[in-house]
Amino acid sequence: MTTVRIPAGPPVPATVEEALAVQDALRGEVILDEPGPPPGTGRVTGVDVAYDDARDVVAAAAVVLDAATLEPLAEATAVGEVAFPYVPGLLAFREIPAVLAALRALPCDPGLVLCDGYGRAHPRRFGLACHLGVLTGLPVLGVAKNPFTFTHEPPAAPRGSASPLLAEDGEEVGRALRTRAGVKPVFVSAGHRVGLDNACAHTLALTPRYRLPETTRRADRLCREALAAATC
Repeated sequence: MTTVRIPAGPPVPATVEEALAVQDALRGEVILDEPGPPPGTGRVTGVDVAYDDARDVVAAAAVVLDAATLEPLAEATAVGEVAFPYVPGLLAFREIPAVLAALRALPCDPGLVLCDGYGRAHPRRFGLACHLGVLTGLPVLGVAKNPFTFTHEPPAAPRGSASPLLAEDGEEVGRALRTRAGVKPVFVSAGHRVGLDNACAHTLALTPRYRLPETTRRADRLCREALAAATC
């Protein structure tokens, strides 16, 4: 496994107002009219982030799996200092530098990327999955553990059941998806260059045994190990 330091790059926004302006500028670049790669083909990469608030350190992991077999192909981590404060709705600015560094350290193309977070299911319709997709040009989707601020009806109990995740104006911004029968759903949203139907299909293909996708489970474990080993 490769572990890199988060490199110095373009400065993150200095204020909340600047961060909101960046979101407004980039949101128009999101592509939502591409279906994305078929589930079970090519590579799929999970990214996740962990924090040590006492040391103000962040670690990100990128884990590449064969989409057909879910066997690991490559992995990389990045560690460094947190560059942006915690602000609801602006979490991407804390995570993007670390996630980009981990993705760039991979020895192969990541293929489809799955974030532990939100895409369109975001108050400003520009969550981490959208932000990462626009910056990299990769197809990206988000699978979150909780529905953020949106409402939904409980999906039916069988695996694969889904219900719309709705904004106040009635827009469907994602879906509550049951990945295991009778178990709490996950919340899927399109990010960039992946349609919502296909995002849900990928999520089911990546959850053969557990509630959370294999990409998320492996990336979560790896970034926590990297955080524990970080000396910065």
